[in-house]
Amino acid sequence: MDPHKHIPFVDVQGHRKQIGKAIDEAVSRVLAHGRYVMGPEVEELENALSMRTDGRHVISCANGTDALHLCLRAFEIKPGDAIFVPAFTFAATAEAICLAGGTPVFVDIESETYNISCESLQDSIEMVLKDGLLKPTGIIAVDLFGHPAAYPSLEILSNRFNLWVLEDAAQALGARLQDRPCGTFGRAATTSFFPAKPLGAYGDGGAIFVDDKVLADKIRSLRSHGQGGDKYKNIRIGMNSRLDTLQAAVLLQKLKLFDDELDIRNKIAQRYSSLLKDVVNTPTIAPEVTSIWAQYTIETPKRKQLTDTLKKAGIPTAIYYPYILPNLPAYQIFPVAPRGTPVAEAATSKVLSLPMHAYLSKTSQDHIVSEIRKFFGTTI
Repeated sequence: MDPHKHIPFVDVQGHRKQIGKAIDEAVSRVLAHGRYVMGPEVEELENALSMRTDGRHVISCANGTDALHLCLRAFEIKPGDAIFVPAFTFAATAEAICLAGGTPVFVDIESETYNISCESLQDSIEMVLKDGLLKPTGIIAVDLFGHPAAYPSLEILSNRFNLWVLEDAAQALGARLQDRPCGTFGRAATTSFFPAKPLGAYGDGGAIFVDDKVLADKIRSLRSHGQGGDKYKNIRIGMNSRLDTLQAAVLLQKLKLFDDELDIRNKIAQRYSSLLKDVVNTPTIAPEVTSIWAQYTIETPKRKQLTDTLKKAGIPTAIYYPYILPNLPAYQIFPVAPRGTPVAEAATSKVLSLPMHAYLSKTSQDHIVSEIRKFFGTTI
């Protein structure tokens, strides 16, 4: 059997060789105590995540989209509030704004990191102020592919225009900027535990990170139907978005491998880049950044042909993302940066993500690199 025919794009099972028994035992403990919703493992996980995010209050929830929505509800955004978001990201970022009653304004990205462009952001804020139809209120910065956004520059802009910043770290828990962990930037930060994420559960899950205890308590209330001190005393309109105890139990065990897995991801990314940089555009890492490589994304104008070639060689790939959000039917009605989003639009035709996970063998890496170089007519 050809070992290259089964290279997983993301390996959601590889960790079980090391901690499968521990996970099974953790799940069994939950089954034994029967507290399937908000059991003791949930608080234990929140405390463990707090230690990784400089002691922030951590509120777990049902998924990454709810994490964004809960923050926006807690910020009390309302109709007429303009929230600035990158045009190049997953729809959940803009979706949460709409669900909370605000208006997304789509901003271009940096060509090097795919993260929100501060130049385009400033133009967009000034455009909204000049138009006078919406009120500039906040910025959602996405740490795309595991690379932190430019938070020092974003902080300067947000202070100048009196806007809050919300960090969407769905792909970046464990990444660092200037030795500060993702999950600690902005008024609040969010993440996702979707199974394909670097720290993935066995189902959906998410978390919110905040410094302000009053805000944290408000989000906890919103997470559980707007409860007050009494379970049946609802003090606000909330939602139902609690993390299952079973997922918390799984994540607690996976956290034990997380740092080692991130080290391996970085070594694989460095190897990819050193062996491919002369044939494709490889990712750029900004100074003082440690990425977690949620995706390893190259650029090539021959994407379709390369994708087809790799597929025949048993190598899966993915396109993140084939469309910019303002070109999607659901989001075409919303404002766009005054000079458009040409960098984001160009990226949709060139980006291609390669297999990336901590269990990608050197043999598989060599096969992937060899097939890409062969496609471009070169060898190592």
